[in-house]
Amino acid sequence: MNEQSLAGQAAFAPANTADIANALIADTGLRVEIDRRRGRGAGLNPSGRFEPLQRETFDDGWQTLEELPPFKTEVQVEKPRTAITRNESPDIPFDRSINPYRGCEHGCIYCFARPTHAYMGLSPGLDFEAKLFAKPDAAKLLERELAKPGYKPRVIAIGTNTDPYQPIEKEWRIMRQILEVLNKANHPVAIVTKSALVMRDIDILKEMAAKNLVRVGLSVTTLDRKLAHTMEPRAATPQRRLEAIRALSEAGIQTAIMVAPIIPALNDHEIERILDAGKAAGAMEASYVILRLPLEVSPLFRDWLLQHYPDRYRHVMSLIRSMRGGKDYDADFGKRMKGAGPYAWQISRRFEMATRRLQLIRRNIALRDDLFVPPDGSGVQLSLL
Repeated sequence: MNEQSLAGQAAFAPANTADIANALIADTGLRVEIDRRRGRGAGLNPSGRFEPLQRETFDDGWQTLEELPPFKTEVQVEKPRTAITRNESPDIPFDRSINPYRGCEHGCIYCFARPTHAYMGLSPGLDFEAKLFAKPDAAKLLERELAKPGYKPRVIAIGTNTDPYQPIEKEWRIMRQILEVLNKANHPVAIVTKSALVMRDIDILKEMAAKNLVRVGLSVTTLDRKLAHTMEPRAATPQRRLEAIRALSEAGIQTAIMVAPIIPALNDHEIERILDAGKAAGAMEASYVILRLPLEVSPLFRDWLLQHYPDRYRHVMSLIRSMRGGKDYDADFGKRMKGAGPYAWQISRRFEMATRRLQLIRRNIALRDDLFVPPDGSGVQLSLL
């Protein structure tokens, strides 16, 4: 990319700020051509942070660059040793989770899970959306873990990293198999998704709800279809997510609406409207999370913002940093989910007032874990003693 093209972009966006300079530096990673990434969220595909070399594709002027193919979704099989992942974070109300997939085809530009693709030697950018990993043995592994002597049931969270109902679930059906195991064992589960595909499993979820074993949260980031398509290109439309809330609620399943993430000067003006829509669809509770930009997510998001909302770039980033101690992200426990400072406080008060008005207050109804029945243990290694 030459100086002229950089200058042209700078003229299109607010100029003479360190923010724009940083964004343009990120842009010199040679934004992938639109025809190769059509229908994707990220515009860049930088090498992962653990890679010794940074690779870039560019035209050297000799017309030797072959036309590269578009990014197509590829799925590889992953063979983990366990299904349940443990955590000790004080910011989240669960100590275990299951991730049926690694990477997510939804392509949400803000996804805080993007940096995990670097552990696979892949890019948190377009690779995260196109090079996916499925765990077809997850249900069998889960059954074995639940059957182990001494296992103590607690709520398992699913969808806290990548979406269990992303498009490839239609074919792989790993999430449904996991639910079948949990239902049979009377094990509690909390699900988070932004996909209407969750309605496919209402038959199982309804059985679990009758025993107070399940809670489902639908993330609705915006009611603006254009913004949703740009920001979450392969996720369900906002209307379809609201339809899922309605269908789940009518089936007697505890359902919550999640305004996550809230992005200042982009979707924060919709907080009350989203909550109104969620309540009308039958949601019982509500929650929110402030935008998080850890590691590689920050340059990806800033590049996206410069592409689609250059006139708001400086304002959005200024407000984000006002809630993160002057940085793009503050990973401190107690701050990373809600932010800090006057603007974060204002969002908190608005959310509190709206949920109180709509009676979407969190009821903290605990899912039952006293009904747990361990699987029969088939396939579990026996003790030698």
